[in-house]
Amino acid sequence: MPHGTLPEVTDRTTFEARLDELRAREKAHTRAGDALAADRRRLPMVEVDGNLELTGPDGPLTLLDAFEGRQQLLAYYFMWHPGHPAADQCQGCTWCAGHVGELSYLHSRDITFAVFCQGPFEESARYRDFMGWTMPWYSALPSLDELLVGRTTGMMHLVSYVRDGDRVFETWWTTRRGVEVMDNSYSLMDLTVYGRQEEHEDSPAGWPQDWECGGLTVDGRPISQWSRLEASRNDDLSGRT
Repeated sequence: MPHGTLPEVTDRTTFEARLDELRAREKAHTRAGDALAADRRRLPMVEVDGNLELTGPDGPLTLLDAFEGRQQLLAYYFMWHPGHPAADQCQGCTWCAGHVGELSYLHSRDITFAVFCQGPFEESARYRDFMGWTMPWYSALPSLDELLVGRTTGMMHLVSYVRDGDRVFETWWTTRRGVEVMDNSYSLMDLTVYGRQEEHEDSPAGWPQDWECGGLTVDGRPISQWSRLEASRNDDLSGRT
């Protein structure tokens, strides 16, 4: 891969002094995030019908069932292109879901995480299996308009719910770049000298910026699919043998 221009070289004392200046801003940014989280915890909530239907591996179930007995639920609404092959499925949703692996820490705080796919269960579940994901996976199609009332269906969404007995409430939601909270790859890229290397970034002249904004595909496929193909996993979503 081509190399980009490098930062100026300095001595350790100057480097640490500049880093200390940046660190003060980083700490302020962290505290601002803490304040936003505090405000998020104080938002009002809106009731949602807990009997709204989903489809899972055993057939129909309800939104309340998706809590798996826990008090809180985080649901990621996965974009879906019905009838399209694995290579054409959403690169952004593949990126988001691919960063959710270890769920025990969420469970320890009485939180269930699940994917609510905006496509047919059987077809989309084959995609989950191809990718090797293990999180709970449901189709939201039976109740999609009610679950995402006032929002654009077919878009990625991350929604937080809480229940009080059998009553379910929505407490927060986000879409577009808001779903970056599910990611760690971009967060780690942001710590490197070249960042995400995307064309929209504010970088010095000569820095590599060969990726489009949200560039999450290589050779026509979401990046993380290639390792699955190399492992000889079946990416046929049609169910044909």
